[in-house]
Amino acid sequence: MNNKAKFNRYAEILRDWSGRINLVAPSTLNDIENRHFADSAQLADVLPKNVQIVDMGSGAGFPGVVLAILGWHVTCIESIGKKAAFLDTIKQELGLENLEIYHGRVEDFVKQMPGDSSNFIFTARAFAPLTKILDYTKTKNSRLFLLKGREIESEISVAKQKHKFKYELVPSKTGDGFIVIIQKDR
Repeated sequence: MNNKAKFNRYAEILRDWSGRINLVAPSTLNDIENRHFADSAQLADVLPKNVQIVDMGSGAGFPGVVLAILGWHVTCIESIGKKAAFLDTIKQELGLENLEIYHGRVEDFVKQMPGDSSNFIFTARAFAPLTKILDYTKTKNSRLFLLKGREIESEISVAKQKHKFKYELVPSKTGDGFIVIIQKDR
């Protein structure tokens, strides 16, 4: 199955499951390709190759599943059982051997990660405030590539009061938000 076919099948499954569980806002189901796929796929322009992606709070698989379709090795972390089951279904239906699903909490996953986590990159979209994300990943020497909204400057300001990090803002290609690239100082 080529990538176009995988994205088409992903959209079909997402529409079907969204009738049963809350995966995405119903108003976005008519524009999955732009609102969710393209928004997530823009990370491919800035992510390094040959890294392992840890997608926090994956929900419907954004951006984690999209990045797996595009070739990265991804672990999607999802604590809600129904959403983890959806992600497992996507993995099986699309034959994504480079996708792992961790059903549990982000902080528990981070605790069991290897000591040298420099080859891991954390991603998230619509997951948690920046301070909370940095709290979850504080013990890891890794980078974060986050899809955030237009209020990111205030999130950065609050996070800087508790955490040391360098960041770069890349304007979103699909909306008025940003890709926030963070290198933590340890």
